[in-house]
Amino acid sequence: MQALVVVDAQNEFSERGRRPVPNHAAALAAIERRVKEARREGCPIAWVRHHNKPGEDPPGAEAFVPGSWGAELSPGLGPRPGYPEEAEFAKDVFGAFTGTNLGVWLDMVGSDEVLLVGFFAHMCVSTTAREALMGGLRVAVDPDATAGYPVRHPLLGELSADEVRRTALLHLAHLGVTIARHPEAAGEGCSRPAGDAGRGGGVG
Repeated sequence: MQALVVVDAQNEFSERGRRPVPNHAAALAAIERRVKEARREGCPIAWVRHHNKPGEDPPGAEAFVPGSWGAELSPGLGPRPGYPEEAEFAKDVFGAFTGTNLGVWLDMVGSDEVLLVGFFAHMCVSTTAREALMGGLRVAVDPDATAGYPVRHPLLGELSADEVRRTALLHLAHLGVTIARHPEAAGEGCSRPAGDAGRGGGVG
């Protein structure tokens, strides 16, 4: 069975947050579609929340502070009380498997594959995907349910937020991650094998 892993779908990535992504509204809508699909089909959902470590950000620019508005999951998201197939995990590094019981929980609910959605495509989603691959799981990412952040480097130049997203997804696809659009476009349901979506199903 495939589990949906929602990575860092937190307020900090909205236009009011400290890490705003340009396509936040569209990505959030795609995440919500995946959540509804998983619940409809009875698939497990892991909710991952990021907290920055103290001193990680410059004073006055702290993000993902535990208990803050920015660290909260986006409105309407989060595990439903009384549903054991949904669980929340907190992390303070890029990968959702490091320092958490996510892997143990996936074993407990019988999931040998994961569908990843959330933010950023090139950081926490990418790292979590690589950790899952190394753990022997099949991995898929919905390209519409994630986003990047513009990056600049004095020697390497710069990439727009969407270029960052697409590049991250291309790297993951090269590693064997399935790029799977929403079922309405790709005919893929959360209870079917991730590989049914086809390699490189579009990075949109």
